[in-house]
Amino acid sequence: MANDEANALLNEIGQLLAADREYPLEPTLLYAQLDDNMVGESIFKELGNQILYRRPINARLSFALLELWETQEGDERWMELEYLCHDGRFEVIYIYTDEIDPDEDVVARRARAVQRRFGDKPIVYPPWPPQDETLDYNL
Repeated sequence: MANDEANALLNEIGQLLAADREYPLEPTLLYAQLDDNMVGESIFKELGNQILYRRPINARLSFALLELWETQEGDERWMELEYLCHDGRFEVIYIYTDEIDPDEDVVARRARAVQRRFGDKPIVYPPWPPQDETLDYNL
């Protein structure tokens, strides 16, 4: 049963990434770090000679990722994942606790994943919203 639930959540994550119609879906890399009640997701889209960082446009993405993480059974749990949309498909790589150097920052691991998937291209980050402005998610 957990496998069917995980597959449904993986498909939902792809649909949530596809909902960002401002830029093409493919190729897109979602890099996420998860733990109990914690989700940190980063979305990158390859646009020719550069990579564009996108903030999630839908709060449901965090919940779907957390639900996916919670479908795991047993003691060995993945803590990070790479979800790549390309060629009309998606590919998922789970990164387990024993594969993570506890002294390495997630930003360094994330940058390596982006480079591995898209090559050595500059990443363009949008400006942060003003401090008094909250992000508006579609639900």
